[in-house]
Order: sequence, then structure tokens, then C-alpha cells
Amino acid sequence: MAWDTEGTRRRLKEAATAEFAERGPDGTTMARIAARAGINKERLYKYFGDKQALFETVLADELDELAAEVARGDDDLSDIGEFAGRTFDYYAAHPELARLLQWEGLAGGPAADEQNRAEHYRRKVRAFAVAQRDGALDGGLDPAHLVFLLIALAAWWYSVPQLARMLTGADPDDPDELARRRAGVVEAARRLGAPR
Repeated sequence: MAWDTEGTRRRLKEAATAEFAERGPDGTTMARIAARAGINKERLYKYFGDKQALFETVLADELDELAAEVARGDDDLSDIGEFAGRTFDYYAAHPELARLLQWEGLAGGPAADEQNRAEHYRRKVRAFAVAQRDGALDGGLDPAHLVFLLIALAAWWYSVPQLARMLTGADPDDPDELARRRAGVVEAARRLGAPR
């Protein structure tokens, strides 16, 4: 019987994503990840190397998926609210990404795939700067700061869900609350970026 390499890799990455989001890279082990996936630990090492390499792969892949999802219509920044809304949608569907990024930040070491990620963000900042220059966005904020603020608007709901619950008193799984949060993110982003 042939081994399902892609299926095995997918199951291992899914298990690693869940473990890293719950416990961080220092709080879990390769044995826990393998057990969660139902696959032996040796195969995990064979496919991904050590735990740090696996964490970096998981985080880089999650960020690539986010970038692909948010990029739809990204060339047109005339509706900055929808850019923030798509970012919010991704975090709503993948709340583990916020936790992975927090664990990465807490570790204090070099960022996973930093060179590629930094280039991605430089391109985004340049696109925002062009939109500011062309009058599609307000030029009053540094474009890098504007990008950061928009990401924070969208992601912070999932970075500190306990704060969101205390402030709103709402169940984050309630579809009406989710819609209100998204609408708030979209409107706040539009106000931040609206030409004056």
C-alpha cells in the first residue's frame, strides 16, 4: 500500500498548528504533535526537521494563506475598509494565527521567514503610499503605520479575545456579534484611510 505523503504532511501540519497555537513552540513537543496527528514522531522529523523549523513552516504557511486571501482586490485600495474586512474574515476563520504570531513575538528571536515577510509588507506599504499620493487614501499617516493599524484593527479581536468579551459582553461565536465586529473594523478602517 502506498503511503499518502501529502495527507500525512497535512495532518502533521494541522496538528502542529493546533499544538503551537495552544502551547507555543516551547510548551509543546514533537511527540505531542505526532500523537495528535496519529503519526509516528520519526515521520514528523523526516518531513519538517526540528521543532523550530516546523513552527516556522506552520507560521509562514498560515501567513501565505492570509496574504492570498486578503490580496483579492488588493490593487484597488479605494475601499480600505474591505481590505481590513477581508483581514478580519481570515482571522475569524483562523483564530490560531493570532496566537501563533503572539508566540513568535514572545519568543523574542528572529521572525519566521522574516526576509520574505518583510518584503511582502514593504510591497504593501508601497501600494498604500501610492494610494495616498494618488488621493485614494489620506496621506496624514505614515503608510507603514496605516498598514499596521489596519492589521491590528482586524486581528486584535482574536489576539485578546478575553478583552473583547469583557468590553462587549458578547459571545464571539454569535453570528450577529461577528457581523457587528466586522462592520466596526470596516468602518474604522474607512475612517482611518479616508482622504481629508
